[in-house]
Amino acid sequence: APAVFTEAEVYQRSFDPQEYLKEFYTLSDGQEQRNAFLMQSLRTLFKMFSLEGMKGDILIDIGCGPTIYQLLSACEHFQEIIALDYTDRNRRELERWLKKEAGAFDWQPVVKYVCELEGDREKWAEKEEKLRKKVKQVLKCDVTKANLADPVSLPPADCIVSTLCLEAACKDLATFRSVLRNIGALVKPGGHLVMLTVLHETYYGFGNQVFSCLYLERNMVEEAVEGAGFDVKFSEVQQYLINDPRTDCNATLGLVARKRAI
Repeated sequence: APAVFTEAEVYQRSFDPQEYLKEFYTLSDGQEQRNAFLMQSLRTLFKMFSLEGMKGDILIDIGCGPTIYQLLSACEHFQEIIALDYTDRNRRELERWLKKEAGAFDWQPVVKYVCELEGDREKWAEKEEKLRKKVKQVLKCDVTKANLADPVSLPPADCIVSTLCLEAACKDLATFRSVLRNIGALVKPGGHLVMLTVLHETYYGFGNQVFSCLYLERNMVEEAVEGAGFDVKFSEVQQYLINDPRTDCNATLGLVARKRAI
């Protein structure tokens, strides 16, 4: 595990989105163990976005990386999506898929799996088109800044989704708490925060690289979310007990919280 925090600039310089996608998001037959984490995440996201009241106009994805899996259930419930990420290469990789460019990652098996959860595997092409239409902007963001997408002002959101981002972006619990307050300020009263967070993880790696991760427990996340002006509505821990050399994470937390009225 890295003894030091992986700074944002290291991500900008060295994080290879294509390697990352190939390593963690390739759903292939006969690879049940390798796919377990992703499939568990997709099931949790489906469950969270199916909760009552999970709908509205604007959804902001904070720390989207080069991925779309976290938006596949969400895009059925929100009209406009703004995706934010720190690194240029991640945003570029996402745009390649959105624009159907040659060499873009093939998300089809993942989209089919989510459509299956929703009851119709054959709707996958329709869902891809729906998502492409709904992602209106892909912007640079720095979660440690008060105005995350500076110089762009973000509209008030009906929902914010953040998956597997904050635990990598925050060097300590105090930063994690303040980042959640920043994010919370973007959500309309009565709006929602949807999070997927790894627990008890200090590192993850792929290729020849290792990245740091903030060690979190369920209560730390819940307290930070409540401290940012939300009431937790759904909180579920899923054990991840596969001996996976790529990470020391042993559980994930799916959480939905509602912004308190001022």
